[in-house]
Amino acid sequence: MLYQAVIAVLMVVLAINLVVNLRSLKRPDCNRRISKPGPLVSVLIPARNEEQNIENCLKSIQEQDYSNFEVIVLDDNSEDRTAQIVDKIAAKDERIRLIKGKPLAPGWAGKPFACYQLAQNAQGSWLLFIDADTTSEPCMVRSTLGAAIDLDLSLLSGFPRQMAESLPEKLALPIMYFILMTWLPLWWVHRHVGRMPSVTIGQFLLFRRDEYWRIGGHLAVKDKILEDVWLGVETVRHGGRHEAIDLSTVFQCRMYRTVGAMWEGFVKWMYSIAALSPVALVGLLAVAFVFGLAPFYWLWNGFLGEAAPTDWRYIIVFQVGMILLMRWLVERHFRQSLLSTFLHPIGFSFWYAAGLYGFWRELVGLGVRWKERIYGEESGIK
Repeated sequence: MLYQAVIAVLMVVLAINLVVNLRSLKRPDCNRRISKPGPLVSVLIPARNEEQNIENCLKSIQEQDYSNFEVIVLDDNSEDRTAQIVDKIAAKDERIRLIKGKPLAPGWAGKPFACYQLAQNAQGSWLLFIDADTTSEPCMVRSTLGAAIDLDLSLLSGFPRQMAESLPEKLALPIMYFILMTWLPLWWVHRHVGRMPSVTIGQFLLFRRDEYWRIGGHLAVKDKILEDVWLGVETVRHGGRHEAIDLSTVFQCRMYRTVGAMWEGFVKWMYSIAALSPVALVGLLAVAFVFGLAPFYWLWNGFLGEAAPTDWRYIIVFQVGMILLMRWLVERHFRQSLLSTFLHPIGFSFWYAAGLYGFWRELVGLGVRWKERIYGEESGIK
């Protein structure tokens, strides 16, 4: 009874933290004007086997209402038609350039190596790294640049709208923002901009050029699978200012198109946490079970068990109701599928299983697979 009451109280605390987070998140203003010609923005896109995504990504950038930008796409040794598609589009638009990526250097993870080469070829005073599976609203560059200038940031990142079409995507993807918004005190972090890093999501990283090179660029995080998170850490460690904003109104991403790709992605994240600190991942999994899955088990046991106690079953109902309420608030804010809210145990279990599997792979030294590359202990990538 006492245990269930304590969990219920803590869920109220999490819900308050969530509401404050959502209310405090800034959004880019599409009415923000920048004096012409404005600073040159280099839009930098690493692309490895992205033939399904790269055309839509580039077309949305071509439609930007901010005129002073260049686009550089790096073909990261793709084995599909990525390079041919970019070549065809670049032939009709002088703002777009394709460069061929070098073979992966020892000691580097794939994405940091690709992004570092892109930055070396960029001319802009602002460097905007975006993923090839993203699309942008016409005001994206102008509004996010305006936000970075107004907030006086070294690095602007944030939360794109995560697009989901298949049932597995709709069930599992919204869990990511639910965890971040519920468990992290972003409102408090953002009150101390310049003293601690915020959330950094690699789908969108907007750097001041001089700040990017001051921290060493992607060279500083060359051996990190979660290079985006560590770029935020390095920015603040070197005295820069970093903040995450709500990008869902101007920027979208469809991370995964298959269950297999989604599984690989989730396992990659969990493996990287385990590689840095197995104890931390075990702690996160324990907290996730207590606050994400256990209430549903107790609900089932409390109402359907033959000898179910009656004195605390309604506390369990309250706990489940709080989880569903928090899920609904996050899904509504970021315009994600409400199906994930009502089937929470299924989507959350998918993430939990990926965490267990990622921990096991790190424990036995199997490494992790991402973008047709295997990263293990011998590679030094973590």
